[in-house]
Amino acid sequence: MIELELPFPPSVNHYWRRVGARTLISRGGRLFRHQVVSILAARGVRPLDGPLEVFIELYPPDRRRRDVDNSQKALLDSLGHCGAYDDDSQIIHLDTWKREPIPGGMVFVRISKCMEE
Repeated sequence: MIELELPFPPSVNHYWRRVGARTLISRGGRLFRHQVVSILAARGVRPLDGPLEVFIELYPPDRRRRDVDNSQKALLDSLGHCGAYDDDSQIIHLDTWKREPIPGGMVFVRISKCMEE
């Protein structure tokens, strides 16, 4: 099992940028991914294999309206890129809660092997 406290992720609306015909991860998206890489490296996280379940608690930085699904994409892609698992297609159960805002925002993530398929 992996348990992490991470910075609040950028919304999917701000995660991607179009540059001509190319679609790239935005500056904010790259910064978030770099922060996740640093946290996972410091914790010595190794990729989990097989089917996974992921539990997410989002603590937004303020009371603005946010859709929980807009925060999932950047978070799950970054966790895969940074080595928590090989590919987010391994996730067969995803549970996300939006909690009360806290200054600066944060996300609590728990990733574990799923016993049921």
